[in-house]
Parts: sequence; structure tokens; C-alpha cells
Amino acid sequence: MSLIDKGTSMPEVNISGPSGRLEGRYHPQKNANAPVAIILHPHPKFGGTMNNRVVYNLHYCFLNLGFSCLRFNFRGVGKSEGEFDDGLGELADAASALDFLQANSPNSSGCWVVGFSFGSWIGMQLLMRRPEISGFISVSPPANTYDFSFLAPCPSSGLIINGSLDRLVPPSDIKNLSDRLKLQKGIKVSHKEIEGADHFFTNFEEEMTKSVNEYLATRSDL
Repeated sequence: MSLIDKGTSMPEVNISGPSGRLEGRYHPQKNANAPVAIILHPHPKFGGTMNNRVVYNLHYCFLNLGFSCLRFNFRGVGKSEGEFDDGLGELADAASALDFLQANSPNSSGCWVVGFSFGSWIGMQLLMRRPEISGFISVSPPANTYDFSFLAPCPSSGLIINGSLDRLVPPSDIKNLSDRLKLQKGIKVSHKEIEGADHFFTNFEEEMTKSVNEYLATRSDL
């Protein structure tokens, strides 16, 4: 996949969040009907920011496919106001960011939530609360440390990606999560395990984004 020039300027935005201003990067498409994607970053207490390499690559992956994209810092990260709230406040932040994205793209043809690690846990909760979300990408979901049982039933189809050498989240736990979701009727959940990749896809970023591209190419609703 040929990425958009990484030197392209990313418009800085300030989003009104429940605990104050949220710092974000919003890149709209010229096409008013373009689908939208919100990308959620890993755990703030472990250095997670919207400029995390995986998040950054996912942002450009969706942007290059014609999506209007937004990534932002959860409360207490970077210039975002507030303090870490163990997930509850971060979910509220994500809802506010999605409100911003949708307000700026009222005629979008679809809405996707994309999350990496902790961000995937937040993203899947957002998915359950916002029926307009039509698809998800969940990268390295922390199925061993967070409860994903709320995904019953999961309302949208999507893709789960992990690395076979993930030392933070056992691949078997992610497979179990994927297998549970695959049993649900009315949706289709795909699972891609990238051989040799760790939790952060170090040296496997291209393989990760390629998997996203290949999955999105199978979606007839795009």
C-alpha cells in the first residue's frame, strides 16, 4: 500500500469533551459522502498517545482509502484536559470525539471505529452504544486484562488483528474472543494473526496495514 505523504499537514482540532478540551488531528475528505473513521490510542498510563506508531499508521491507512479520519488524545494526554479515568471517562471522550466527527461529516456513507490495545476496548464499548457504527477494526485487544463480555450481541461486523508473538496479550485469549464473536448471528467477525509480530507490530507495520486493506476490500458496504 502506498501511503499518503507523511509530511502532509494534519489539521489540529480542539474537541469539546466532558472534562474539557480534547486535542485531535482531523483530516477530512473533499467528498462530503466519504465514510468516517475514528482511531483510538493505547493506554495513557503506558505512554499511549494519538501519535503512537500503530495509531498513526491506521489513521493514514483509512485516510488513503477515502475515509475522513480523526484521532485524538484521551483526557490527560498531551494537550487534552482532565485526568485518566480507568476507561469510563475515556469512553465519554470517544463519544464526544465521534460527535465532532459526525457533525463535520453529516452526509458520511459509513462510520467505523478503530482501536489499538486499550483503545480497542474503548472502541468496542463505543460500538455497543452507537448503532450508526457500521464496522470496526480491533488491533491487539487486551482480552486478558479487560472484560469484553459486553459484546453480546456484537452489533457490527469487523476485523480483529494480533501478533503471534504478543507478550502482553496471549494470542490464545484473542482467539477465544474472536471465536465467541464468530458464533453470533447476523454479523461476520474476521480474525487475522500476523506471524512473528509482537503487541506493537514492531517491524510488521506494513503487514498490519495490509491486513486492514485486504479486509476492507471484502466489505461490500464501502
